[in-house]
Amino acid sequence: MKRWAMAAGVVLTALAVAGCGGPGGREDAAAAVAVRLLDAVAASDGAAACATLAPETLADLEKAADRPCAEAVLDQELPAPGRVTTTDVYGQWAQVRLDTDTVFLAVFRGGWRVVAAGCQPRGERPYDCSVQGV
Repeated sequence: MKRWAMAAGVVLTALAVAGCGGPGGREDAAAAVAVRLLDAVAASDGAAACATLAPETLADLEKAADRPCAEAVLDQELPAPGRVTTTDVYGQWAQVRLDTDTVFLAVFRGGWRVVAAGCQPRGERPYDCSVQGV
């Protein structure tokens, strides 16, 4: 399991226990980016999908696939976009749960960016994500 998913799980769990949440506008913005990623992949628009990714996530995806992000992201078997069921914002981090996926995001200068997607819970263990930065 990559280090990021484990660290994100620890951070998100700790912040959830502390009761930190974000205002609705930030939650809506994070959810919109998560949905935009999955919509772009479903439409086979790799460039639009890559535009939602955090810089490290994009770089790690390209390195692992040994080809441009716009091609590699379409091969990651991300689920079809679903309905957003929950969005939690913890400072600079967000977790968007859809009925088909869990997406983790972080705030960057230009707004929310996806740091991990295609994430499936594994009980007490960290999420298993098909797209993620380290």
